[in-house]
Amino acid sequence: MGIGINTYTPPAVKNIIIVNVLFFLASIILPKYFNLDVIYLLGLHYFESESFNPVQLLTYMFLHDTSGFGHIFFNMFGLWMFGRAIEQVMGSKRFLLYYFVTGVGAAIVQEVTWMFSLQPMMVTVGASGCIFGLLAAFAVLFPKAEIFLLFIPIPIKAPIFVIIYAVIELFAGVAGSGDGIAHYAHLGGLVFGLILLFIWKKQGKLYDDFNF
Repeated sequence: MGIGINTYTPPAVKNIIIVNVLFFLASIILPKYFNLDVIYLLGLHYFESESFNPVQLLTYMFLHDTSGFGHIFFNMFGLWMFGRAIEQVMGSKRFLLYYFVTGVGAAIVQEVTWMFSLQPMMVTVGASGCIFGLLAAFAVLFPKAEIFLLFIPIPIKAPIFVIIYAVIELFAGVAGSGDGIAHYAHLGGLVFGLILLFIWKKQGKLYDDFNF
């Protein structure tokens, strides 16, 4: 896909990508040489499981499936593609807060999904919930931007693209395809992102950076 933004990578996006890559390497190396299963320890478990730890609500979003490179590649590509423009508008600190809120929101929705047994209780990892949050932010901040998909030779307005993607995820979650993908968590990241964007917009803080 392509969107008309520059190639500068701001610090928050750059550092999140670096941390994800480091966690990915650790997830491969540590189990092999130190018998330390990083994904099992830091991936998200159901809150009633003995393996659950509250820190997993944060750490899971930096882990990815190590059976291949597709999971981390596409998530980091999405982060790089959409996150750059968003961070330049929000500022780095607000962008980081937004990223973590969407990630934790996705984790909470995944926990609720498990609570109602809508999906098998597999260890959940990945930044996809955050990426869906970024898609929501991109659509809100750049409503006139056009996204090009390789398999659709026509431009799609960012808000329309996000709506289509969200509907696909909803249908996939309801259908219970058994593909091992946390579809409801993806939607959770999107919804939590929209809520936070609405609050900031109402407060007039959507475009302002701030100090903690």
